[in-house]
Amino acid sequence: MGKKSRVKTQKSGTGATALVSPKEMMNLISELLQKCSGSAPSTGKEWEEYVQIRALVEKIRKKQKGVSVAFEGSREEHFPELMAWAAECGASCSGFEIAKFGGEGYGLRATRDIKAEELFLWIPRKMLMTVESAKNSILGPLYGQDRILQAMGNVTLALHLLCERADPASPWLPYIKTLPAEYDTPLYFEEEEVRHLLATQAIQDVLSQYKNTARQYAYFYKVLHTHPNASKLPLKDAFTFDDYRWAVSSVMTRQNQIPTEDGSRVTLALIPLWDMCNHTNGLASSTSASSHPRLCSGTRLSQSQGTGPGTLKSLKSNVS
Repeated sequence: MGKKSRVKTQKSGTGATALVSPKEMMNLISELLQKCSGSAPSTGKEWEEYVQIRALVEKIRKKQKGVSVAFEGSREEHFPELMAWAAECGASCSGFEIAKFGGEGYGLRATRDIKAEELFLWIPRKMLMTVESAKNSILGPLYGQDRILQAMGNVTLALHLLCERADPASPWLPYIKTLPAEYDTPLYFEEEEVRHLLATQAIQDVLSQYKNTARQYAYFYKVLHTHPNASKLPLKDAFTFDDYRWAVSSVMTRQNQIPTEDGSRVTLALIPLWDMCNHTNGLASSTSASSHPRLCSGTRLSQSQGTGPGTLKSLKSNVS
């Protein structure tokens, strides 16, 4: 896995993007932050507030068009590199393969018969992206000074993911390059799609998630451009709303709680390969997380699995 396999490209800005000034962008960001940080809207005004916030976000996205980082090649082209990296790190890589399952997306498919309760996958801790690895990374100095990062592990993981994606030498690139380019989370819904949810119980969560994500983005945009401990982060010149939306969606669909290395508490983690197992109802003890410094987690099947078309399943892992 030489440097060639880690090549990435940063699209250059064109049109309106090339003409936007830092002052103009900061003014928009400040307006967004103020809009998202005000008092809660009165009953019945939530949709109006959402439309206003979204209009500001869309204006920002338009000016940031073409700035986001993209990897060369399709997602599936990087799966062999992921498997090779996992093997080099000491993960168990036999008995399954990465396969596509129609509209369900990618997952792990058995290549041999696997018995119920058989341990078929375990991942060494060094492969994980965790709050702890973020604190020990280039993000560490900012984490030590920022209360939001200290209080919100999911936000820390999102920024950790973006910092490592922007680093050509990151050890996690084989994993990051296999993550979806976009998601089906509400953060990706068009305004009209959200409108269809107005009469449902889900609408408040959808509106709140969008507002909180926009507020976080505006806050960290300002932090990245003003905080001394953020000066060395690789995000200052390429931190778009689309990037943050992608990172937040990656974390919310994949994060798992595991014990810290010393076993004293739990922490949030992104677990390569393990997060490509689908989940199903079954026996209660299908996965385990170890505090052993080498072993992060093991996954056991809740029922026997042959080599047919079904995806491997474990009770507590996330859908890929």
